[in-house]
Amino acid sequence: MADGISRRGALRAGAGVLAAGTLAAPMVHAQGSGGNLRFAFWDHWVPGSNDALRQLGTRWAERNRVNLTLDFINTTGNQLQLTAAAQAQSRSGHDGISLGPWDVGAYADQLEPVDDVIGRLVQKFGPINPVAEFLGKRGGAWRGVPATSGTQNKPALCRADLLQQHAGIDVRAMWPARAEKGPGADQWNWDTFLRAAEACHRAGVPFGLPMGQFTDAVDWVGGLFASYGARITDERGNPTIRGNQELRQVVDYAVRLSRFLPNDVWAWDDASNNRALISGRSALIFNPPSAWAVAKRDAPQVAENCWTVPMPAGPQGRFLAYLPWTTGIWAFGRNKAAAKSFVEFLGERESAEFTTNFSGGYDIPPHLSMADFKVWETEGPPVGTIYNYPLKPHHDARYSIAFSPAPPELASQMYIQALNTKLIARVSQGGESIDAALGWLEREITNMRRSL
Repeated sequence: MADGISRRGALRAGAGVLAAGTLAAPMVHAQGSGGNLRFAFWDHWVPGSNDALRQLGTRWAERNRVNLTLDFINTTGNQLQLTAAAQAQSRSGHDGISLGPWDVGAYADQLEPVDDVIGRLVQKFGPINPVAEFLGKRGGAWRGVPATSGTQNKPALCRADLLQQHAGIDVRAMWPARAEKGPGADQWNWDTFLRAAEACHRAGVPFGLPMGQFTDAVDWVGGLFASYGARITDERGNPTIRGNQELRQVVDYAVRLSRFLPNDVWAWDDASNNRALISGRSALIFNPPSAWAVAKRDAPQVAENCWTVPMPAGPQGRFLAYLPWTTGIWAFGRNKAAAKSFVEFLGERESAEFTTNFSGGYDIPPHLSMADFKVWETEGPPVGTIYNYPLKPHHDARYSIAFSPAPPELASQMYIQALNTKLIARVSQGGESIDAALGWLEREITNMRRSL
């Protein structure tokens, strides 16, 4: 999230919201004889990023002689989510639409299978991010094509100068802008992170880690839980809380870490961590390059000292929080063949790199082979600051999304309700014992399963 435009609506509408949608003014790209096609895309917060899809759409439409209309719909006020819900209910509207992480599951029965498209893309570019596959497949079939535009990672975005001054950690040496680890990278774990958080807290520049009920908070805490092996359900959604020592361990760690965070992080939204870094009041946040991008404009002295590094490792390894978008094609659409051709074109490496370049390196393509785009090497200041934003082999990390491996229908409800941050808050802020908080968590999951 950046510059006053929030990502907080991106997931909070959840599945099954029924309301009338609102459409942006259409953008007609071409006139031809290949039929009409309408797509609704997420209205990208990065200035100019929508132009990437407009230009790609023009290129594809002219080549295929299709009358292509692109609408860009903001997530503020859940406009995009409400549009999808209204179209699913009325079985009319666009041919294709951007869907948030859990929306594919909500509308799976009304989305056209795209296994043919995925098969060709995988044959060309290799495996797709496993989290994108977990979210995009239902009943053994792909119900959407993982998108580049808007998809983000949430590694650590650091003030390299403050971490070195107050915690004695040189993150630029540890994680240089090249495909290798530097000195100390193997010690970049949650224990080191805790000591650094304490040191920066004492120095008056605490880490800006939200603990509320918004996506930035749920995502980074989800990565923390994964690194401890702290699953709260199994693949079928059965609670795995009783006797779960990994879960107890990570809650204890999170409570200790919270003591070194700003007192109001429990009320932070998705803009608060950005503001903390941009203002110079924080030494580290977990975020895509959004805060850094705004700092380039509003606080260049902050931007030139920023450096992106992987999330710390835990007892079960290093995980990277990931928040993807998927492009779905409605089964009731009138021009499904053209829609498939268009989304396949957007999934090509050239198109994905074009899109990522327009976003200044913010957008993450779904294919693991595409983590080598030049934009991550050349963006600055300082040059190389977002080199380690995409997951690279030398990071020894895996992608994660909070609450997996629970069935997506259950995981989406746990995500919307932010059960992981609420769990920590009950102990840290509510004074409950870990046992009492875990008992609450098991009851919440049980009640959610009954309502599904």
